[in-house]
Amino acid sequence: MAVSCVLALVASGPSLATAAPPALRVMSLDQCADQYVLALSPRSEIVGLSPRVRNADSWLAARSVGLPVVRADSESVLAAHPRLVIRYWGGDPKLQRILIRRGARVITLEDAVDFDGVRRNVRAVAEALRQKAAGARLIAGMDGELTHSAGAWGGRGVLYVTSGGATAGPGTLIDAMLRAAGLRNLTRAPGFHELSLERLTLDPPVAVVEGFFDAGSQAQVRWSPGRHGALRRITTGHSLVSLPGALLGCPAWFAGDAVALIARAAPPSPRCGTPAAGHGACA
Repeated sequence: MAVSCVLALVASGPSLATAAPPALRVMSLDQCADQYVLALSPRSEIVGLSPRVRNADSWLAARSVGLPVVRADSESVLAAHPRLVIRYWGGDPKLQRILIRRGARVITLEDAVDFDGVRRNVRAVAEALRQKAAGARLIAGMDGELTHSAGAWGGRGVLYVTSGGATAGPGTLIDAMLRAAGLRNLTRAPGFHELSLERLTLDPPVAVVEGFFDAGSQAQVRWSPGRHGALRRITTGHSLVSLPGALLGCPAWFAGDAVALIARAAPPSPRCGTPAAGHGACA
């Protein structure tokens, strides 16, 4: 009898050790975090997405159909009993403290200013979601776009302009995206800045990359400078490409898609043997 009990315990040991861990019960608190959860979490483990997940400027909005939407207030979030919460800017400090006291793990996305920061974000969320392989695939896809797009514009100078009348200089992910496609950012001051319409009118840029000028983004900034006739005259005829808001509002892997979009707008390189190729161009 004793021997049979011991054998039974030994036989059951491996199955107990390899038992599947409990479901994570994943929730995202803002639109950026939504994209990470939709891309990396099994649908069966998602207990809440932010109310903005289905907006036109949500990159993976189509994947949210059929999933619960929860407001980022204490009552609504706690009622869903999440065990893992992903956030970028959503949820105030009080809510975060309550979640942690209740035993939930909170992952805050980095405000990435370069592609290494994006990679760290993807790896952190993928690890927390037990989806390292899926995270590696997202990073590989982004890196492939960057490799394919490198140098496409050959160092041409450009001004980044948003529909809100802002630009971005060094130390921003936008700057990294422009440089990744072979553009030279004409905004020298670090960070984000408001543009002077008067200065732009007097000294208009030769080339512009637009951001957030698509219909989904413009609907949210009805009275923005982007609708001003002066700015539209400057961008019309000078815009190399217009980047949709869904690609710009989140430091995520699809920044690689934005780089690819910029690169595809570049004129084809001169072929070897043509006068435009120049001496040594095909060496």
